[in-house]
Amino acid sequence: MEQRLSLITLGVENINISKDFYIKKLGWKATEQSNENIVFIKLNGLLLSLYQKEKLAEDAKVNFQNKGFQSFTLAYCTRTKQEVDSLFESFNKLDVEIIKEPENAFWGGYSGYICDPDKYLWEIAFNPYLQFDAKGDIV
Repeated sequence: MEQRLSLITLGVENINISKDFYIKKLGWKATEQSNENIVFIKLNGLLLSLYQKEKLAEDAKVNFQNKGFQSFTLAYCTRTKQEVDSLFESFNKLDVEIIKEPENAFWGGYSGYICDPDKYLWEIAFNPYLQFDAKGDIV
């Protein structure tokens, strides 16, 4: 099996509210393959998809439960500390729910947290140990 990740699917309560968050508030674009049942967003090298939570559980043949913390976070890494602050200024203006304002992190970086309408946590971080190519991929 090749070492890669192709797709992350988030189970969401309301596809339209989640689509609005990712498209209008984060400014990302849905692909042409998106429809009223699923939204695909092409990121750098993989797809993020939004799909109705109950349907996702049904497809995986697991029980549907939502009990708070999802036990994982998603991260958007920036090239500079200033970019983190700039993004949080934008999030404030767009009424994005901020979980933790940016601060210096114990591991040497700088980060804060926001969440989407389904409470999936997004860490917005500057990690001084990462390097990016021109497309934003980690090298």
